[in-house]
Amino acid sequence: MGNQMTELLKGTLEGIVLATLSVRPAYGYEITARLRDEGFSDLVEGTVYALLVRIEQRGLVDVEKVPSEKGPPRKVYSLNAQGREQLAEFWRTWSFLAERIEQLHRSTDPDQAVQTEGER
Repeated sequence: MGNQMTELLKGTLEGIVLATLSVRPAYGYEITARLRDEGFSDLVEGTVYALLVRIEQRGLVDVEKVPSEKGPPRKVYSLNAQGREQLAEFWRTWSFLAERIEQLHRSTDPDQAVQTEGER
């Protein structure tokens, strides 16, 4: 499941990070830690940082440099209006795909078909 999960995560990570930022602003390591707390335990910190650069370049987040107790200032990312629009589109797309995939799963999985027939 590892490789398949990694590939699926690549396609959805932008939406996942935007959703995380919709709760409250955060810096890169904090985003990674939140996602790990949510069960994305194999998430590599560098992957999140690369994504943050891309979404910043696309204008989906606002960035504020905040002094750090240790080291250089931290870049704190917050979702802006364009990012909220992108997140809404992500959720619409996700819902559409999830419904279709679940429908396909029910119609092609023999175990699901037996349950569905038994429920009727």
